[in-house]
Amino acid sequence: MEILSFLLAPFLASLILTGIHAYLGVHVVERGVIFVDLALAQIAALGATIAILVGMDPHGVGAYWLSLAFTFVGAALFTFARTRRSHIPLEAFIGIAYAVASATAILAMSKATGETEHLKDMLVGNILAISMHDVAKTALLYGVIGIFHYVFRKQFLLISTNPEAAEASGLKIRLWDFLFYASFGFVVTSSVAIAGVLLVFCYLVVPSVGAMLFADGIGRRLAIGWTMGTLVSALGVYFSVLLDLPTGATIVGTFGVVLLVMFCIHLFYFQGSRIQLLRGAASVARPQERI
Repeated sequence: MEILSFLLAPFLASLILTGIHAYLGVHVVERGVIFVDLALAQIAALGATIAILVGMDPHGVGAYWLSLAFTFVGAALFTFARTRRSHIPLEAFIGIAYAVASATAILAMSKATGETEHLKDMLVGNILAISMHDVAKTALLYGVIGIFHYVFRKQFLLISTNPEAAEASGLKIRLWDFLFYASFGFVVTSSVAIAGVLLVFCYLVVPSVGAMLFADGIGRRLAIGWTMGTLVSALGVYFSVLLDLPTGATIVGTFGVVLLVMFCIHLFYFQGSRIQLLRGAASVARPQERI
């Protein structure tokens, strides 16, 4: 019972992360900007690093708003890059932003005390240290973001799945892109402080990719993604305590194992069934060819 009470807050936090990130992951995968979460998370971490360098409390309000300001700058850059009619893909800008933000954060941490511990927290976080108060604040923030996306779901989904049709319908792509990335920035800034860059990236991409192996519709993909995220969160938090391992890194590793299992099931079940159907069709066609 002591272990269960100790794991309650981290598990609830991981469920909240699963809920919002699995949904945003659908948009990210449809848009083809897989690493935008990683880039925005790193930019938010850079803001937190600068806050530490200037003497702010890394868990204080000032550090949060500075991280959020950095994320908004990244959102504006990605919005401008996507809407420009250029032969340079958006992923190139995202990769450059991630590399520059990472290098700048390392340079900033080299001038701060305890840089090794800050780098570790930035990458994998410390979700076990979260309190129920922080869980409640995170749930409230993500709930507001979720309501915002629900109200404007048609616009966001149309731009993510069919940007040509969205533009033809008169939607202002640049405006809606900025609103998407800005709301994304609110989520990422809070998530990085809780779980670190790597875990936030996994919560965003892995459930969506795993769901795409078994479903095409948005609703089914969300259901599979949320189920996968919940299962992985429970297993990852439990194994981290049982084996005395870093929680964030353990959940990331669990995501990898579960995704591999899902891929094997997809490969052997769905691909095997397809091969059998093709063989059956070929066997039926042979007698007709003889005739």
